[in-house]
Amino acid sequence: MLTVRYDRLGVRPGDRLLDLGAGGGRHAFEAMRRGAIVTALDADAAEVKDASWMMRGLTSDDQAVAESGGEGAGVVGDALRLPFDAGAFDRVIAAEILEHIPDDRSAMAELARVLRPGGTMAVTVPRWWPELLTWALSDDYHNTPGGHIRIYRRSALVDRLRHAGLDLYGAHHAHALHSPYWWLKAFVGVSNDDHPAVRLYHRVLVWDIMAHTPVTRIPEAILNPILGKSAVVYLRKPV
Repeated sequence: MLTVRYDRLGVRPGDRLLDLGAGGGRHAFEAMRRGAIVTALDADAAEVKDASWMMRGLTSDDQAVAESGGEGAGVVGDALRLPFDAGAFDRVIAAEILEHIPDDRSAMAELARVLRPGGTMAVTVPRWWPELLTWALSDDYHNTPGGHIRIYRRSALVDRLRHAGLDLYGAHHAHALHSPYWWLKAFVGVSNDDHPAVRLYHRVLVWDIMAHTPVTRIPEAILNPILGKSAVVYLRKPV
């Protein structure tokens, strides 16, 4: 399930790309298939280990990666102290991570620092109003350790990123089908994965991701401006 549009970000073969808060590596893997030299960074060593194992497998077994020359490596690190030189990356992805970081301004400054002049960045966060409704339905959703600690309005997110030295050049919303799923989970209990309605909805989402069929893709594209769970912004570092 990809949130970032790689053509909009401008990913090209040979680009050095940082995936901050990479988690399981979903954005890193697609960047590799497009020929990028990917660094997948996360604070969770177990997540980095799993993502690194998968990236090694892609390098040897995935035809798209082999043909494009993509590479990938995992790094355990802190978003507030990135272990890279200034201007080390051509592209940066920070997907669904800033809402977890108490000092988000420092993290944004670090992202801007490691992006080269003229480079581009994609930042995604939960959209304001779907996230606000989920918080209203469940305290457990946002009170768990490591969970979401803030809700961004897009204007506030962009203002902070501009203060870090980045210029906005694009935006959209994504994952409209996922908003009702999280409202349902918040209503029945965020840890109640065995609830019949939650299990059924989850199966639909997994089928959508695997099948990538117009049956779900077209309705979601229509609903994204209204119900999209994620807000995505694209920024460029001035030359």
